[in-house]
Amino acid sequence: MRHTLPIAPQFYVTAPQPCPYLDGRMERKLFTALQGDGATKLNDALSKQGFRRSQNVLYRPSCSDCSACMSARIRVADFAPSKSQRRVTKRNRSLARRATSPWATEEQFDLFRTYLDSRHATGGMADMDLFEFAAMVEETPIRTRLIEYTDVTNEDRTLRAVCLTDILDDGLSMVYSFFDPELERQSLGTYLVLDHIEIAREMGLPYVYLGYWVPGSPKMGYKSNYSALEIFYQGAWQDIGNPDDYEATTHPLSIDPIAEQVSRIQLPDSKTVR
Repeated sequence: MRHTLPIAPQFYVTAPQPCPYLDGRMERKLFTALQGDGATKLNDALSKQGFRRSQNVLYRPSCSDCSACMSARIRVADFAPSKSQRRVTKRNRSLARRATSPWATEEQFDLFRTYLDSRHATGGMADMDLFEFAAMVEETPIRTRLIEYTDVTNEDRTLRAVCLTDILDDGLSMVYSFFDPELERQSLGTYLVLDHIEIAREMGLPYVYLGYWVPGSPKMGYKSNYSALEIFYQGAWQDIGNPDDYEATTHPLSIDPIAEQVSRIQLPDSKTVR
């Protein structure tokens, strides 16, 4: 009888390029393809080890002289909103949530372009067209939803915010979100996180994955404002504690060699990359 062994994912490293979060630094990513029958298990396993999904790729920062980018997640059972976060929820009572299949529409793209032009006009996604946007939304081999938020106070039910969300075996992963930048007072970015915590509670899921927390970055530092926040640091999840204690992550000796990082990756079914 012939026996075939499962093919282990192959990991690669991108070429260095300017870091979008910390000035004067270079970023590098460790990545692997997300495809085939084992895509869901691989995504679940690697998400627990600090990886994120972008279309059919799983990646994790692996810079040669910096380890400041740390995956962050909220423990749903222990989360308690602050006074300001409770006010954000109240200010957005006019929004209705609707979960749909990951299918891009022109209305979503219009809101996406408005958001980028206002918030990230010089970022890496600034030139995305409708077809690239559709690929970002629709090219997913796992269980993904688009969660739309519409304003029920007007007849047109105007689309105000959208989040592309993966459903993992232990939580919700907020892959990418965008919203109406003119509604600054409503703090829609904060509201999306708060509502995803509520969705996770409804589904009985323990975590909401927020992406990367980067100490010292105005773009990514805000995530430390949420209670019950954990970060994936030095190979394990732990409470964030004092955000000011992570200055050493930008030291050149704070990062392990890439071969050691890959050797510690745990694949589904308790396999380790060799």
